[in-house]
Amino acid sequence: MLDHWRHYALIALGSALGGMARYWLGLHVTHWLGAAFPWGTLAVNVTGAFVIGYAANWAHLQPVRFLVMVGLCGGFTTFSSFSLESLTLMREGDWVRACGYMAVSVLLCLVAVWMGFSVAKGVR
Repeated sequence: MLDHWRHYALIALGSALGGMARYWLGLHVTHWLGAAFPWGTLAVNVTGAFVIGYAANWAHLQPVRFLVMVGLCGGFTTFSSFSLESLTLMREGDWVRACGYMAVSVLLCLVAVWMGFSVAKGVR
């Protein structure tokens, strides 16, 4: 039971750090490159993908898995998880599922964000 609380504490710490890092990086990249294109979000997603890819090699160490992969990357960007899962399918040679997962994820997320935006606009 104590391990579960330790895991939650590591996830909470990582999530807080990830959220702050996301804000910091997005703010600075947007300031540097401008807001005409979502450079800040792109930088966050690419950086998060790199971090989760790097940390995946150390995932057997539970503190790394919970603090970095679940907490930090989860608070920073979930795109990193999507990228790792896609890469895993590709490395397993399951290209059909990998491409399907990527296409369906992007399509459904675009539809979901449009729906959420539309619902919120209707409520306002």
